[in-house]
This record gives sequence, C-alpha cells and structure tokens, in this order.
Amino acid sequence: MNDATDRPLRILVIGAHPDDCEYKAGGLAALYRRAGHDVCFVSVTDGRSGHQTRYGPALAAERREEAAASARVLELEYRVLSHPDGALQPTLEARAEIIRLIRGYDPDLVLTHRPNDYHPDHRLTSQLVGDASYLLTVPAIANDVPALRRMPVIMYLSDEFQRPYPFSPLLAIDIEPELELIVAMLACHRSQFFDWLPYNRGELERVPSTPDDQRRWLRDWYLSLIEPLADRYRQQIIAVYGEERGRRIKYIEAFETCEYGDPLTPALRRRLFPFLPDEGQRE
Repeated sequence: MNDATDRPLRILVIGAHPDDCEYKAGGLAALYRRAGHDVCFVSVTDGRSGHQTRYGPALAAERREEAAASARVLELEYRVLSHPDGALQPTLEARAEIIRLIRGYDPDLVLTHRPNDYHPDHRLTSQLVGDASYLLTVPAIANDVPALRRMPVIMYLSDEFQRPYPFSPLLAIDIEPELELIVAMLACHRSQFFDWLPYNRGELERVPSTPDDQRRWLRDWYLSLIEPLADRYRQQIIAVYGEERGRRIKYIEAFETCEYGDPLTPALRRRLFPFLPDEGQRE
C-alpha cells in the first residue's frame, strides 16, 4: 500500500463475475469517484456461462462489452480476466496473476467476496485474494512485478450466508444518494438483469419489454433486495452516522474486514473513508 496521502485513493474491487462489483459495491464506488478517487473493478472470470441460451466465447465477449458500458457510468477502470465462468481454479498460476494484478494497481483498499458462498467462483475468488495477501510483500514471489512494502486493507462484500459464520460488517455506508448510478450500472449488464437472473429465479415473464420500464423494474427489484440490510445492521449505521441520521438511512452497503490485510486502524479508517463523518460531526 502506498503511504502517500496527497494522491487519490486507489480502490480495487475484485468480483468473480461481471456485475458482482456493481451489485455489492456500486454505491461505494460512486462515492469514491464523486470525491475524485480511483476505482478499478475486476471480474476474475469471463462470464461465459451466465445465460440460459447463449454460452461460450460469444457470451464472454458480450459480457465484456456490458462491463465496459458499466465502467463508463462512473468513468472507472474495469478489467475482465480470462478464467472460464463456472470453472475457476485456485492454481498457483491464478494466484500469481492476482498477485501481479494487485501489485500493479497498488491499491489502498481491496474488496472481495467472503470465502463461504454458494457459488464456487465467489469462494475461489476470495481464496485467491486471501492467498495472495501476504505474498504481495514477498519479493521472491511473482518477482517480475515489484513487491508491495505493506499489504492493503482488505474487506469483504456483504452476503447472507450463516455458516460457518455470518457476515459481520465493521462499516455500513449510506448509498441512497447514489442509487440511480448503481441502477444505471446494473442496467448495462442486460444479459444478466433482464435475461439470466430473472430466468434463474423463474420470473422471466415479468421483465417489461421497453427500456424505461425495464429500468424501473430493475430499480424496484434491487431496492427490495438491499432494503432489509439497513435494519439488519442498524447499530453499525448509527455507529458511523450518529443516532439521528442513522435512524433515517434506508439503503446501505456493508463491509467486513478481512484479517489477512493491513489492520483498519481508526486513523486508516479516516483516510480510506474520507466521506464518512468524523466523531464530532455525527448528528
């Protein structure tokens, strides 16, 4: 992690598939971009299996185009790696690729999936990032890219899985001002939010036919999914924003610290999340 404090923060979100980053950290990314910081989304797999009728290289190319369109909403960087969707393996070669990627970007903060998750690509993406964490500082490993002097802070994206332990966020972030940007990014992934995911949920017939109606339908669906988070993590919201504002917040993203990264000290928290209120500024 670069210790310079006069440069924009560098935020690296590593998801398993195109759309994972937007779905779990799109609001946070919007907050960083609004403040002039750098954000890079990564999809470790190419998305080639995420459709009910279209598969393989053609779908992978389509999903790269969707990711690029999503990136333009916030003017951020979006990288889609070449591992096949549904067939990711935690090989030494994949680990070295993740080490090189993180070192080359030199992030202050890395976000990724938790290691317990329904999807093997999510679990193995988390494993690859975790396995890379300490080795980022070891010069002998992947030595064609200079080692980092310190590990970045690593945090987990939210989920609802209870075993072996439930998601336990340190930070809950108010994303309500960024909802329209999040929906705009999600809507770029047309093959997912208007085809595959509704099909997989057994409700493809409910998807409207016109773009405007599709956007409204997607917004309603997305809000219905994230709205319960605010009540679930109300105490974490209040800890960040204070009692008065914390009780009013309806839509959040939440993040859990990973023990493998640099510890998130109070001073580092203030630097990495400059848009959050300080103790004396809470309502």
